[in-house]
Amino acid sequence: MAEIPSEEVNTRRVLGNENIEWKTHLNREQIADFLIALGEQMKKGDEVKVKTSDWELPFSFREPVELKVEYEGAGAEKELEIEIELKAKVGSQNIEVE
Repeated sequence: MAEIPSEEVNTRRVLGNENIEWKTHLNREQIADFLIALGEQMKKGDEVKVKTSDWELPFSFREPVELKVEYEGAGAEKELEIEIELKAKVGSQNIEVE
């Protein structure tokens, strides 16, 4: 499971039928560990689980997986953005559990 590090410990709930957007700042070792865990899940099959101390999101995906690389080199602050977009596997459903 790809777990995003957090210092908080709460009751976790499984997400399914809602929209979320979540953002955090990690050091390079933490983000590397997260990406490795996510990649290992993707190699094993067509389901990934991402979780924090507050929520867990199981997601069955289909191929192809979209990879987008965006680089902004103009200006003083350069930025590299890497985005992975997974589309839901046809017929998959996540169930919300409180």
